[in-house]
Amino acid sequence: MVAVGRGENIAADARKLGACRYIDTNKENAADVLNGMGDAKAIFATTGNSAAIAALMHALAPEGRLIVLSVDKDLLPVWTGYLVGAERGIIGSITGSPFENEKTLDFSVLTGVRPMIETMPLERAAEAV
Repeated sequence: MVAVGRGENIAADARKLGACRYIDTNKENAADVLNGMGDAKAIFATTGNSAAIAALMHALAPEGRLIVLSVDKDLLPVWTGYLVGAERGIIGSITGSPFENEKTLDFSVLTGVRPMIETMPLERAAEAV
């Protein structure tokens, strides 16, 4: 699993959550790095930044899927020829289907990914959100 983000300050957390490689987009072109690794079969976009998501789309392998798990006020620019020409797809989901959730949990077990949980008092609920 490869994690992509902006800044070294989140690299340690990405690795702790199971990433074998962290790509800092402040230092590297993520799509180029992913293409050099053999393209991505799936990209899970958790950022609410359409431009950042669009920049990663060029790393999708033929028949690859972009799964968008966030919302942005801006449109996601997509060239339809890129999708049709290699049967790539874009899926949007808030939580995923039961099947996808089960596969995600299976992957977590396989790779040793564990959640990071921080408990906060109710008085700090607004801060937690």
